[in-house]
Amino acid sequence: MGVLTNKVERDELKPGDHIYTYRAVFAYSHHGVFVGGCKVVHFKPEHSLISPTLASSSSSSSSSSVSEVNDSSEAPCPTYPDCGYKRPKSGVVLSCLDCFLKKGSLYRFDYGVSSSIFLTRFRGGTCTTAPSDPLQTVIHRAMHLLQNGFGNYNVFQNNCEDFALYCKTGLLILDKNGVGRSGQASSIIGAPLAALLSSPLTLLIPNPVGVATVTAGMYCMSRYATDIGVRNDVIKVPVEDLALNLGLKPLKRKRKACDTSISR
Repeated sequence: MGVLTNKVERDELKPGDHIYTYRAVFAYSHHGVFVGGCKVVHFKPEHSLISPTLASSSSSSSSSSVSEVNDSSEAPCPTYPDCGYKRPKSGVVLSCLDCFLKKGSLYRFDYGVSSSIFLTRFRGGTCTTAPSDPLQTVIHRAMHLLQNGFGNYNVFQNNCEDFALYCKTGLLILDKNGVGRSGQASSIIGAPLAALLSSPLTLLIPNPVGVATVTAGMYCMSRYATDIGVRNDVIKVPVEDLALNLGLKPLKRKRKACDTSISR
């Protein structure tokens, strides 16, 4: 367990692990659930998964329906035919590990960490004090949501990290107007909030190092306060009841001879 992140090798992964990789030169991280067979289930904005051609054709012909589409905004995976599988109008995608990482490094999200360890992780989106459910339960949730969706993507309230956190814990936040489960989102909000709250202290603490220390402390505490492991506005929701709690309409499903399977 590292202080900043938890970089791992591929052979260290277990099905049910919450993994992530950094994008845009460490500007943000993308999260998913490793389900075995070199496959990852993750959550992306739906509009980035539909090509302009597909969007125009679907709008011009309302009678035609597509039972599944691949991530057509990107080059097709040369290795796995089912890489990019998703249901219509859903942002939950099945990808191979290579396409998920996009040549980035692989990290594993930590669960059940102590408060002291959590506070040493200065960057959000790497760990939580909440414990993980059994790995088979995590995989079941991820595969269920692959077929039934996870609602609309929202960078602050319902993003890829929120998806992975729910798969691992089954916890849902009651306050739909507040910050979601994501540590990244709380970091984005917590940093300027800490700076704002500590700004009057510049009059009392002439040393810039002292002000910076206080600001960093406030930032860490604001992240800790929004962690799902310590919040009191979370409930355990079975994945089969998630659509009802999120107010989602069930995705229409077209019967097929066989569904996408995970290669073992």
